[in-house]
Amino acid sequence: MRSLTFRRPDDWHVHFRDGAMMQTVTPYTARAFGRAIVMPNLSPPVTSAAMADAYRARIMACVPEGVSFTPLMTCYLTDHTDAADLVAGHKAGIFTAAKLYPAHATTNSAHGVTSVDHIMPVLEAMAENGIPLLTHGEVTRAEVDIFDREARFAEEVLAPLLARLPKLRVVMEHITTEEGAALVRANSARMGATITPQHLLYNRNALFQGGLRPHMYCLPILKRERHRLALRKAATGGETCFFLGTDTAPHMRHLKEADCGCAGVFSAPVAIAAYLQVFADENALPNFEAFASLNGPGFYGLAPNEARVTYVERPARIAQEIEVDGAGKLVSLFAGESAPWSEDAAS
Repeated sequence: MRSLTFRRPDDWHVHFRDGAMMQTVTPYTARAFGRAIVMPNLSPPVTSAAMADAYRARIMACVPEGVSFTPLMTCYLTDHTDAADLVAGHKAGIFTAAKLYPAHATTNSAHGVTSVDHIMPVLEAMAENGIPLLTHGEVTRAEVDIFDREARFAEEVLAPLLARLPKLRVVMEHITTEEGAALVRANSARMGATITPQHLLYNRNALFQGGLRPHMYCLPILKRERHRLALRKAATGGETCFFLGTDTAPHMRHLKEADCGCAGVFSAPVAIAAYLQVFADENALPNFEAFASLNGPGFYGLAPNEARVTYVERPARIAQEIEVDGAGKLVSLFAGESAPWSEDAAS
């Protein structure tokens, strides 16, 4: 039985939602990770420092007693974002970063940015004040194939933006393509990228195996096998610009299994086990701590967690579904199956 001890990891891309959902899902992330970048796409979105401070307090109320966990808050950028409030919130330690959602790209993105030209003064202020820009990297024009949206965003939006604002630091969130990885690698002095477990484990065939699989539907969508292999190389190869970000995105089962099902994979209960499976398969377990525990803090200028955890290659059965009090049920990654690794209770 193999085992691996490493610094407590962080999750650099998390959706906690709010209310009963947040109460259910927060403990899974808080127990496994020391910190998490919290996405702001609530309804209404988190667009001001005051809203982010209040949201952080609600999250902390859901953290189990005795668990040390720090949520890192982000500002939802709109065409009308107040640059002064964003900068002040960052200086006050409320905002860690700001998130660019192209309008209508994903869950609760209707208030997102219609063109980066509309927020250029905000981006300039972010560059001058060292505030990282986190991007949902997809164009949303109807004529662009959904499987090409990330590559087109990298070429048409992000590359020109990097050239225009040489001091802006950027994270390309949940990359899914060779092109995304290549852009990050070429600009690694000021760029990072998060990679999800599902994009490392599955290609787009997983959406259709034996029928339509709504719990494998996420945005950005799963891509071709060549892209999955490129992501596995990026994640496991020891490059400091790539780091762990689950994009765990819970939706009620009845909203996933619907005529117009919601996008998102809920991976928080099994995330570390899923990543460890990838690194074990690639004979890259010695590089896991860098990806999970060091590269993210390095990008954000934070110290890595001092605490250590140990995982063992011991299968753990995963529940078929998780009850959300009074609201419905969740289905996680590996639901009804076994996760290949589990935390050593003594760690």
